Amino acid sequence: MSIENELQERSGNKCELCAATNDLSVYEVPPSVNRGAYGNILTCDTCLDQIEDADKMEKNHWHCLNDSMWSEEDAVKVVAFRMLTRLGNQDLLDMIYLEDDVKKWAEATNEGGEKVIHRDSNGVILNSGDSVVLIKDLPVKGSSMIAKRGTAVRRISLDHENAEYIEGKVDGQLIVIITKYVKKT
Repeated sequence: MSIENELQERSGNKCELCAATNDLSVYEVPPSVNRGAYGNILTCDTCLDQIEDADKMEKNHWHCLNDSMWSEEDAVKVVAFRMLTRLGNQDLLDMIYLEDDVKKWAEATNEGGEKVIHRDSNGVILNSGDSVVLIKDLPVKGSSMIAKRGTAVRRISLDHENAEYIEGKVDGQLIVIITKYVKKT
């Protein structure tokens, strides 16, 4: 039986990430170590395009990870982990369970490290040096200060390990800001 046939049987002929039934193909989860069907998933073209090109990410498409992260198949969990990491969804990352060897596989890529992409509340990519506006009053931990909604934060810097965090100065104080509370200007 071919790998594609095994995956079709395993998945019920649906994308193992979003359950789409059209335009399905085999995706070998890198790094490839000739794992056969175990190291592959059946995925639709929409998921595949976004897995392979982070610039094409549509955040709303990946709500499907709420379900697929619980798959019994390690390859599906590995891809779910990587996409949740790319999206910066720490809540779901905290819930996903991976055995130690599977976690090592999920953290290993053939790209020399997953590129962390920071996005504002509207999904717009943030870059170091950009200006943003706060969309919510934010209490600053460790001080009595409250960063008010509408405050402009100029020349932000990015946390290269976590896509949810940026840094910027508010009222002369350098603070860490969660990206879902800012809008790029």
